[in-house]
Amino acid sequence: MPTSGRQAQDEGAAMAGSGRAKTAGGTAPGRAGKEPAGGQDAPAAIGLRVKRLRKERELTQRQLAEPAYTAAYVSTLEAGKARPSEAALRHFAERLGVAHEELSTGRPTHIATSLRMELADAQRILAVEDAADARAAYERVLGRAQEYGLAQERAAALVGLGECALETGELADALSRFAAAERALADEPLPARARAVRGRSVAHFLAGELRYACYLLESAIDELNTSGLHDPGALLQLYTASIAPYMDMGAHARAAQAAELALALVPQVADPALVAAMHRTVARTLLAEGRVDAAQASLARATELYEQLQIRTELAHCHWMRGYVCAQHDDLVQAEEALRTAHSMLVSRRAALYVSQVEVELADVLRRRGKSAEAAELLGNLLAGLQPGRGAVHAGGAHRLLGLIAEEAGDAGAAEAHYATALSLLEQTGAAGDLADICRLLGDLLRGEGRTEAALNAYRTGLGHRAEPGTTTLGPAPARPPFAPWT
Repeated sequence: MPTSGRQAQDEGAAMAGSGRAKTAGGTAPGRAGKEPAGGQDAPAAIGLRVKRLRKERELTQRQLAEPAYTAAYVSTLEAGKARPSEAALRHFAERLGVAHEELSTGRPTHIATSLRMELADAQRILAVEDAADARAAYERVLGRAQEYGLAQERAAALVGLGECALETGELADALSRFAAAERALADEPLPARARAVRGRSVAHFLAGELRYACYLLESAIDELNTSGLHDPGALLQLYTASIAPYMDMGAHARAAQAAELALALVPQVADPALVAAMHRTVARTLLAEGRVDAAQASLARATELYEQLQIRTELAHCHWMRGYVCAQHDDLVQAEEALRTAHSMLVSRRAALYVSQVEVELADVLRRRGKSAEAAELLGNLLAGLQPGRGAVHAGGAHRLLGLIAEEAGDAGAAEAHYATALSLLEQTGAAGDLADICRLLGDLLRGEGRTEAALNAYRTGLGHRAEPGTTTLGPAPARPPFAPWT
């Protein structure tokens, strides 16, 4: 069948490409069902797709080619020896009954939109159902995103898997997932990577690596503020995530600054989950400043938002924080009730590491209410189930409480052993306030036994940890954004 000038040009180019391919070393690599190297839009990949789709539709090369092209041209393209022109691609896509985009890139039409919908569903499952089911949903998205070379969707699935791992306390897996997400988005602006950075810092924080968690967050905040990338949502995530490690390190001034900046960002952020997380976290700094009513108001707002969003783990965190607030003001009955509610919710979510954190708080309330035996049993089970490398801060807190319980029971030897273990664990984390408290308890115990010099050494160690908190363990504060509410 005769061809037009354009068609003849396409086929001439294909034949020339065929000759060059043979000169360079034979036919193009690859066979049906196996994707060759070079990417989804490489000539060999396109050729394989044309061949596969043609065979699925039981068409001969001639039937596919007619009326515009020849069977020889189709054969050349299927062998991956030449790249088809746009006109040829559109012709073959029409004959094969697929979209031009699918034939040229290997991606079904609207695949990115479909995967984003699946990601939203996986996020819903993680929020209201089970982390294992959410993990399976994210894995499905990850596989398809990798198959079609969709970097942003792949990164979002990796972040989701990291958040599933945080939920279940698998910190090594969480770190791996978040780091892979950052690599997938290496060429994207920092705001696109903020969620992965925040996740990685949280994993390090939960592992007891407070300094490194702060370093990650401060580096990202600096980059955002000094490069002009003042993305409100990204900054809100990072400032909010920095509050907990700052507080545990005794860097209360920095925590207050981060809280103030986070509050200033709220009017610019539309995502209610980010706003709720901010309100829940800022409550801790408000409480440290003695602003109890403001802390309760922040928790109430966070609870309201989480109830609307039906995010169960975060609702549990709100009950946990409310219990903490009540305990700090000696309302122990309400504190126990709130902490038991949080504990029950987190156990049902199988959120192992968060369960451990709440158990430390609950044990403290039980001890203060005279239920020392129940508190000791709770702490013993907690320590037995805590894996190495996970939750040094929580394990230190557990040993601190066991030391207090032993001391109250008159067992000075056991108390000293627990305090020493707590001190060793917390020294790995840089939790300055907790370290100073343990040193004080140990010093008081030793002084009561007449061991004055050992007591003085413990007090000196504690004073060293409390000296200029936030400056002895951290570098310079991150750059302040231009909209900072202070001068």
